[in-house]
Amino acid sequence: MQTVNVHEAKTHLSKLLSRVSAGEEIIIAKAGKPVARLMPLEKPVSDRKPGLDRGKFVVPDDFDAPLPNDVLDDFER
Repeated sequence: MQTVNVHEAKTHLSKLLSRVSAGEEIIIAKAGKPVARLMPLEKPVSDRKPGLDRGKFVVPDDFDAPLPNDVLDDFER
């Protein structure tokens, strides 16, 4: 994430917008202090494919069994 000052942002707004539309976020600073974040309205959507992780995790048979007392005690400290 790059930081630019207000003058640079005003001078190069079109270039900054091109970078933002490509997914980059840019911080705009005034007197060296961040005051705004220039970011895309929507994050780029990645292609999701259902089932890619199928078989990598199996829910154990005792998934909903009560927790052991030593684990329960840790929650109550």
